[in-house]
Amino acid sequence: MTIKTPKKLIEVALPLDDINEACSKEKSIRHGHPSTLHLWWARRPLAAARAVLFAQLVNDPGYERSLGRGMNKERARVERERLFGIIKRLVRWENTGNQALLAEAKAEIARSWRETCELNKLHPDAAQLFNPDNPPAFHDPFGGGGAIPLEAQRLGLLSHASDLNPVAVMINKAMIEIPQRFLGKAPIGPVSPNDRQARLDEDWLGTKGIAEDVRRYGGWMREAAEKKIGHLYPQIELTKSDGGRKATVIAWLWARTVKSPNPAFSHVDVPLVSSFVLCAKDGKESWVMPRVDGDQYSFEVRNGKAPTSAKSGTKAPGRGSNFICLLSGSPIDGDYIKSEGKAGRMGSRLLAVVAEGARGRVYLSPTEEAERVAKSAEPEWKPVGEIPSKLTGGTCVPYGLKEWGDLFTPRQLVALTTFSSLVQEARDKVHRDALAKGWPDDGTSLEAGGSGATAYADAVAIYLAFSIDKASDYWSSICTWHASKELIRNTFGRQAIPMTWDYAETNPFSDSAGNVSSGVEWAKKAIELFPAEQPGIAVQDDAQSQRISEGKVISTDPPYYDNIAYADLSDYFYVWMRRALRSIYPSLFSTMAVPKDEELVAAAYRHGSREKAESFFLNGMTQAMQSLSGQAHPAYPTTIYYAFKQSDTTDVGTGNTGWETFLEAVLRAGFAITGTWPMRTELANRMISSGTNALASSIVLVCRARPASAPAISRREFLRELREELSEAVDAMIGGVDGISPVAPVDLAQAVIGPGMGIFSKYSAVLEADGSPMSVHTALTLINRMLTEGADEFDADTQFCLGWFDEQGWSAGEFGKADVLARAKGTFVDHVRDAGVVAAARGEVRLLKPAEFPREWSPKNDNNTPVWEALHQLIRALRDEGETAAGTHLADMPQRAEPIRNLAYRLYTLCERKGWAEDARAYNELITSWTGIEAASHERGHLGSQSMLDI
Repeated sequence: MTIKTPKKLIEVALPLDDINEACSKEKSIRHGHPSTLHLWWARRPLAAARAVLFAQLVNDPGYERSLGRGMNKERARVERERLFGIIKRLVRWENTGNQALLAEAKAEIARSWRETCELNKLHPDAAQLFNPDNPPAFHDPFGGGGAIPLEAQRLGLLSHASDLNPVAVMINKAMIEIPQRFLGKAPIGPVSPNDRQARLDEDWLGTKGIAEDVRRYGGWMREAAEKKIGHLYPQIELTKSDGGRKATVIAWLWARTVKSPNPAFSHVDVPLVSSFVLCAKDGKESWVMPRVDGDQYSFEVRNGKAPTSAKSGTKAPGRGSNFICLLSGSPIDGDYIKSEGKAGRMGSRLLAVVAEGARGRVYLSPTEEAERVAKSAEPEWKPVGEIPSKLTGGTCVPYGLKEWGDLFTPRQLVALTTFSSLVQEARDKVHRDALAKGWPDDGTSLEAGGSGATAYADAVAIYLAFSIDKASDYWSSICTWHASKELIRNTFGRQAIPMTWDYAETNPFSDSAGNVSSGVEWAKKAIELFPAEQPGIAVQDDAQSQRISEGKVISTDPPYYDNIAYADLSDYFYVWMRRALRSIYPSLFSTMAVPKDEELVAAAYRHGSREKAESFFLNGMTQAMQSLSGQAHPAYPTTIYYAFKQSDTTDVGTGNTGWETFLEAVLRAGFAITGTWPMRTELANRMISSGTNALASSIVLVCRARPASAPAISRREFLRELREELSEAVDAMIGGVDGISPVAPVDLAQAVIGPGMGIFSKYSAVLEADGSPMSVHTALTLINRMLTEGADEFDADTQFCLGWFDEQGWSAGEFGKADVLARAKGTFVDHVRDAGVVAAARGEVRLLKPAEFPREWSPKNDNNTPVWEALHQLIRALRDEGETAAGTHLADMPQRAEPIRNLAYRLYTLCERKGWAEDARAYNELITSWTGIEAASHERGHLGSQSMLDI
């Protein structure tokens, strides 16, 4: 008996603009955001995860029609808009903890489940698969940063997360598993007399209690550490002009050094400085003046604007790691620096000291005492393990920083080892304090499923270890000083471990960025906002072989081909996390490093070649996708995120090797694609910048298992079906029919992949003329080409302009070529010129730019108005005068609204593929303003009708 599977909302429509806007705004959120608990690379926005899950779980209002029943279109439209309203409210950050809204969303999810159960109540497996009192649980087999499992839990699902990477598993445990065990518990930590933030009369609902204990014991750790190693971070004496008092140091700024290659100065360690500028803020400028005396040099901090020469430090002109000897002026090339680093002869020299002044940052010249104290630190332990010698995004290994311990100064190593040791001491203290407060304890650990005093002590220790990981991101010699913002840049400003020359060493006991208390405070605020009402489970498992997905709803964010080497990067945190938590989670931290052999990334440096890496990725991802296809609950589609980065844009479409390989794996696994949704995390005005193709930051694939009986078809049949169905789908995306929100031009190329690949993937194969199966690359090319077809819907003059623009852009071309094209399109150059859209003179023809169209134009007075002219007049009016002026023009030619909008989409696609970023922006701006223009048009039309009645 066939299972009846109603279409879900995500397979039909989404309010993309609202979701994308929320994703963009979320990037600026810090307080309480889970990303502040622990760094993870390429974590999906919560807004996107929440919207996708809700739309994946809720039936589309038109599902009855999809099952062959009658359905009132208007009612479906109204219902769809109501569901859109829920999504639009759900994605706002300020509604993250809105319990009334979440209850409304959960009720919709439950209602859809009951409807699905009712449809399948006669199915022989109904008791197992369609029990209305037992909805499916959720699973993300690539848990990563935990955004998707967290949002599944927030929407009321029993949430499972798994990952091969122990750092990711620990993050997911901290977000969805641990908080739920200790709901409503009052904090037990003693309040320090110096603690001004202590709260004694809180209601301690939800996770507030454990969050407060993390803060209290984090404060205890700071005090204990300061007693042990505070002497390594002494205050500094300010100059009289700065107040003449002792002040807390914020950071020490260092320059790496190598022996001068000049024989006369080969005994001197000379500095490698990328810039001598310390502060670039207006009115607060500071810089370092190097002073040379024979074979000696020193640094002096100066206030005021830096000379131009100071901005490049001792860097040689041009790119690369090439410097100039401060003493002799001799060049120091990158190969020499690498050889010195590998030989262990790279040192450091203090450049300047940044302190807390009465009115902000104070920059001071370095002192011998400050340098002596820093170099007096003697760490008892440092992490071992090799940093990858090759790493996507860059690595510091060629310069002699080979092991994880090499990334830290001796003083940083002392601080990190001290704090990581204190995690265990804090754990023991929590345990004693819990027993003293009367907590029950059977000795069962957190790992073993406990919830008593022992388990609670383990839980608090985990969050404290996270705060040390957070601190380690700011406590390495990869960190640099941001002269414009006057703060320390963290180690992972990008997904790489690049070499840095002048670096910043923060003070753990200051109150500025990178201090240990900030990591504790970030953790506390994040914990307070975890939903935690539903249980969550996070385990270590391989996505290729896991069986957790059986009968569950699946949404996941797998690795993106070769973009990020998660396992390689995670070792940076793993070495410290393992030291602090191995006794708490011994099974998770049994290995010396994060498992890498099975990690599904196409890292050429790991597999020996790009071809071998691609084969490994394709085979492994296919196996992982097969696992999902075979286990997913049949009532729900599976949603899969793919980061659409590093895209290559050509005349045949937008794509890249990783994207095509990933799609190949999905289809090989037996999935059919029923939708693709572009999710952006950038502001709309940043979609196209600097001539680059920014597009969507990720694409959500909506998939269902392809029936085993799916037939094969020929290329000719595929093309026929593609033309018939894709044009209708594109029209719906552009026009926004039946309650479906219009898709912006910037998203159209990705969104159209959904219906296009939906046709391709529903067949077992599309066979070429020689009998071979069509490749994903070919299918994507054909789908992309469909976007630029259909120009015959426009008038002859517009068809000429389209063809001429494709060939010439805005530049002039030969009259003879233009004449041939015009005749082929059924018009003449003179006719197009008389329409006012081209300039023809001296044997050349060129299209007029929007700014060249006459401002006084009115469609009511122009009886020769091609769609091309109408579109570019609207663009001119929008840019010069705004939506009202554009709406006024549209009100005078309402019958042209649809062709104008269609032409804008077509021209946007053409410009995007050719890399004409500024031109593409104009068409995208018109479409994104279309709702406002139409509103102004309707208002203008209403006023015009009213005035006629008055007459």
